[in-house]
Amino acid sequence: MSKSAASLPIGSVAIPEARQNIPATSREAMDKAVETLRGRKDAWATLSIAERVTLLDVLMERTLAEAQRWARAGADAKGIPFHSPTAGEEWLAGPAVMTRNIRLLKRSLQEIARFGSPQLPAQPFARVDGRVVATVFPTDNWDKLTFTGFSAEVWMQPEVTLANLPDHMAEFYRTRPTIGKVALVLGAGNVSSIGPMDALYKLFVEGQVVILKMNPVNENLGPVFADIFQPLADRGFFRLVYGGAAEGDYLCNHPGVEEIHITGSDKTYDAIVWGLGAEGARRKQERTPRNTRRVSSELGNVSPIIVVPGPWSQSDIEYQGVNLASSLTNNAGFNCNATRVIIQHASWSQRNALNEALGRALDRAEPRVPYYPGAEERHDRFLAAHPEARQFGPDGAGKVPWTFIPGVPSDDAGDICFNTEAWCGVTSETALEAGSVVEYIERAVDFANDRLWGTLSCSIIVHPKSLEDPAIANAVEKAIADLRFGSVAVNHWAALAYAFVSTTWGAYPGHPPEDIRSGSGVVHNSYLFDKPQKSVVRGPFIVKPRPAWFNDHKTTQKLGPLLTRFNGKPSVRTLLPMLNQALRG
Repeated sequence: MSKSAASLPIGSVAIPEARQNIPATSREAMDKAVETLRGRKDAWATLSIAERVTLLDVLMERTLAEAQRWARAGADAKGIPFHSPTAGEEWLAGPAVMTRNIRLLKRSLQEIARFGSPQLPAQPFARVDGRVVATVFPTDNWDKLTFTGFSAEVWMQPEVTLANLPDHMAEFYRTRPTIGKVALVLGAGNVSSIGPMDALYKLFVEGQVVILKMNPVNENLGPVFADIFQPLADRGFFRLVYGGAAEGDYLCNHPGVEEIHITGSDKTYDAIVWGLGAEGARRKQERTPRNTRRVSSELGNVSPIIVVPGPWSQSDIEYQGVNLASSLTNNAGFNCNATRVIIQHASWSQRNALNEALGRALDRAEPRVPYYPGAEERHDRFLAAHPEARQFGPDGAGKVPWTFIPGVPSDDAGDICFNTEAWCGVTSETALEAGSVVEYIERAVDFANDRLWGTLSCSIIVHPKSLEDPAIANAVEKAIADLRFGSVAVNHWAALAYAFVSTTWGAYPGHPPEDIRSGSGVVHNSYLFDKPQKSVVRGPFIVKPRPAWFNDHKTTQKLGPLLTRFNGKPSVRTLLPMLNQALRG
């Protein structure tokens, strides 16, 4: 990061605590939960793979049985009519991705039992720069049928070689410790699958028993998750509790909790590790943490999308306008990977046309309830900095219209759009001067790496005809390699790296605790890599039929249950109804 930018206050904004409707779990009950887990952690660590697979089978059946209840509870928490297409989001980002996670974990465990490690779908290879790359998607023929033209890779950290890659997979199952650990998972309040899938990762990848604390924002999902995980709770391997910051702080400092995983903001991370106020600031400066436990974390991003100039038709522009809009409007803009800065070439003749197409897509987008606390205040901060912002949809008390800020000066390192995660329905656009497309791509990468806060995820959109120019194709490949983000997606919203599950999800590695930014560690990662650097997802410039995650898909609420069933139990019988519904979108 440039010196001037590094001196700026950057990161996420403080989010007010949500009102709790479910009574907080008492300290006595939390103590009992931790004590139960402590008594069973070694039994979980030494549990056979066969028994773990059986438990995953039970989790799958219970997830499928509770899927509709789960999706409805998610929609209720966000004020979404359950039979509207928008409610499809709660299927796609809830039980649909959970069932895929369980299925892929089961397969990896079965392969560990048979071969000693998960079996990759293709031979890994080493890049010219030495980084080892493992193809992780499509994982099978079902993926090839449902995501034609898509692929994904996990790139390893420099110390991983082709020879030692097997030694950097499935560490828990290679070492098989006999002494377990108790992990605290602090659940996220925005995407319903985050909490239970983080719990799955701790349980089945890292081999730790879990106490999951629900976030007050979506605490109404707690009873659903408690029922799904009941078989593990019955054996003392899982507990679920409720509460806000006070309960979270109590558990973070509980002597029986040995590791912590949080999905949230860097402010919450700092409070856990360093403490609050002047004392916390002093500890951070002196690097004397209040909490010395290992804290893995996913903490957000000012997520960029780099647009490569090319020979776009008007239909291309309209399609990509919806693509960009959907990456903001999904989940009402309360996503850590929501697009916050669109980067364009200042000299591209179609720059303004794309901005206008984005505006039209936002104007058509369904207004959403700003269900996350403080959304109106955060929106007002961006408007105060950019009164010229374009707003779409109802405004006023209790509403946050979709907001687009085009033309943010790229040389203003202190602009709020570049250094603060909006955490509401706000996105922006900036343009870079460059003498050629190749130079622009290089400058865009530097801008994303050095000017924007966070390292979680980013995207590049490039027309296939542009890639026919070898210089541009090489520049795009170099950009993918040079972008310091945990997930890089080509032509699509980087949330696909979250949804594919075989990919990793987390920040680019290397952030020290005193400058944590987007966090440390990964989740999902169904091939159980120990030292991943980034995931790279590639897809077609135009996808037909309409992608289910586009905000103008007409039948997502009907597609969601079918995808959930297919992800859990792929077969011709579950595939055909899903494909039929997808064609109606």
